Amino acid sequence: MRLLLKNIFYSFPIQLLILHFRKYQILLVIWAILISTINSGFLENFGADSLFFVPEYMGKVNALSTALVGITMGVFFMSWNITTFILHTKRFKFLATTSKPFLKYCINNSVLPLLFLFFYLFKAVHFNLNKELISVSDVALLVTGFSAGLILSIVFSFAFFFGADRTILRTIAPVISNPNEFKKSFQTELATPSDAFGLKVTYFISSRFKFSKVRPVYHYSQQFLDTIFKRHHFAAILAIIIAFIFLITVGFFLDIKFFQAPAAASIFIFFAIMVAAIGALTYFLDSWSVLFLIVLILGFNFLFSNEIINPRNKAYGLNYNEKTGRPNYNKQSLQQLCTPELISRDKINMISILENWKRNQNSERPTIILMNVSGGGLRSSTFVMNVLQQLDSITKGNLMNQTFLISGASGGMLSAAYFRELYAERKKSKGINLQSNEYTENITEDLLNPIFSSMVSRDLFAPAQKFSIGPYEYLKDRGYAFEEKLNVNTGGIMNKQLRDYVADEKAANIPMIIFNSVITLDGRKLMIGTQPLSFMMKPPAFSTDKSYGPDAVDFTSLFARQNPGNIRLLTALRMNATFPYVLPNVWLPTNPVIDVMDAGIKDNFGQETSFRFIDHFRDWLINNTSRIIILQIRDRGIDYGQHTNENISMVDMITRPATILEHSWHNFQDFNQSNEYNYLKNSLGDQLHRLTFTYVPSKEEQAAALNFHLTASEKRDVINSFHSTENQKVLVSLMSLIEK
Repeated sequence: MRLLLKNIFYSFPIQLLILHFRKYQILLVIWAILISTINSGFLENFGADSLFFVPEYMGKVNALSTALVGITMGVFFMSWNITTFILHTKRFKFLATTSKPFLKYCINNSVLPLLFLFFYLFKAVHFNLNKELISVSDVALLVTGFSAGLILSIVFSFAFFFGADRTILRTIAPVISNPNEFKKSFQTELATPSDAFGLKVTYFISSRFKFSKVRPVYHYSQQFLDTIFKRHHFAAILAIIIAFIFLITVGFFLDIKFFQAPAAASIFIFFAIMVAAIGALTYFLDSWSVLFLIVLILGFNFLFSNEIINPRNKAYGLNYNEKTGRPNYNKQSLQQLCTPELISRDKINMISILENWKRNQNSERPTIILMNVSGGGLRSSTFVMNVLQQLDSITKGNLMNQTFLISGASGGMLSAAYFRELYAERKKSKGINLQSNEYTENITEDLLNPIFSSMVSRDLFAPAQKFSIGPYEYLKDRGYAFEEKLNVNTGGIMNKQLRDYVADEKAANIPMIIFNSVITLDGRKLMIGTQPLSFMMKPPAFSTDKSYGPDAVDFTSLFARQNPGNIRLLTALRMNATFPYVLPNVWLPTNPVIDVMDAGIKDNFGQETSFRFIDHFRDWLINNTSRIIILQIRDRGIDYGQHTNENISMVDMITRPATILEHSWHNFQDFNQSNEYNYLKNSLGDQLHRLTFTYVPSKEEQAAALNFHLTASEKRDVINSFHSTENQKVLVSLMSLIEK
């Protein structure tokens, strides 16, 4: 038994596994990231696991899409084998004396790939059966497609290396068969009996999957062994170059549906190249690799800082060409955008729009609705769309007619803008049924696959493609991919520019929308609308106070010379929904340059905008409306996400001071906004009402994730939430106020 255990320990697979943990541990970090992602750990909130379990290709999840993931997983496995083969074969010289050394290396190096493969298949089957609610037969078909792709990839790879083996053999066989030629070609210095670490290998798994005893190599020339390995290394490097060219090619042709590979496939190829790049740095530069990496980073930073390379995302439609006319961004210049004279002018304009809205109502003092929708990815999109459809049906199509203003963040705004567009189309044509399930399906279609595919294939490896809007050019990146996919999902009806809505909002034919985002430089809110909004830059009490700097910025006023009406509606939505890292921050042409991100950072529920609007037009609202309803549609409850201190770990204790904002940010907003609402309520009394429809999961531990992909079970849970007891009570209250 002792001898058996000793032989197992000194077998090639075990010694290789140990070596991976002893050297080049950075390669294991990539495995750790993939395993954690598959286990719904790493980037869980972004829905990264779903990219691997339900890969989408050509708009469908089927055997072909999983086959593509299988092929690229095979490429990743081969990259791992190729890279470690190059790094480690000098420590296992016996391989040079065997036929097909790379094949034997892969067989013995398959412990990690096999463990990962079985774990992936288990998690994928469980995910599709229990979350995507796919039938057993369909899951079997997906697994079959994946397996076929994986096998095809591995067979093709080995065929390539078998060809390399034959080429090497043809080249070197004449030399080996001629003793004089052999002595002339290779030095007589013999190989040392041990490798650099003194690793001992007694048995290895042969190509027939049998344990074979390792042959001694002491009688071979060191130069001969090195020659054999170097020729295999050349073939290995060539394979990685092919993978790299493939990824660049996909990036350049990403607009063609055929080349829009599943995000998981792009991620596997990306990690395959990362493994190869790390291996190359280590192999060729050895101890200089860290210094080389530092110099490379500093070089890219220099090029970026001097705008020699400029991959920053832009607001599509805005003029970035005229650098001399860019507005200054400082307190003094912002004050000039909200002088008392400008505020008075813009408030008169807004009151005229309110009067237009009033003329469209059926009573002298109608009920006005200000709608707030929360951020929350497709979870919020699904809930908001379903609630709006239900309310439109129950109010006999009168909901949007009574709504004057819509504001909010992220996923909720995607649905609100889409629903408003459908409402406008229905007013022109009676053929649209706003209650159709088709529209819920459209707005909840996956957005995550194209974002990650573009991030890997285009943003990192092919950031050179451009597209035009009028005379302006912009880079294609994951922001562009997001907008294009959203445009396709919604049938192209939101592919418009801001100026296309000026007349309808002015006439109050449709509710006005204010798209918010947050300026990262100072935390101010950037407000995008079709009408001048200088009055929204300050609270009413400070409108004439020149010492008080504005806490918000009117987009159209700030960029008056940059053609602000030309900005795409899809871009305004994306700026409002720029989830950190998933979508790129949008930089804007000011001096100094500013960039913006998700509105949810400052006002995830849209209430601040409504409160300030009510505060500015308090007198008109009191005199011209009977009731003011703040209608909230949100994807989480108030005082959401309580965490106890039970079983607190040492890591929790250390990280809690740094993560308190992350865990409690939405609560901070809720507490502050409830306090603001209290002040308004005290001054407006029974005329002001706040009603909230809330997504309440049927099981707290199975709540839908906050990302741009929803599983079938999550979508069903979100839709059913409208019928919860709490939401039905809110519905009764809403109808009683509207019908009074």
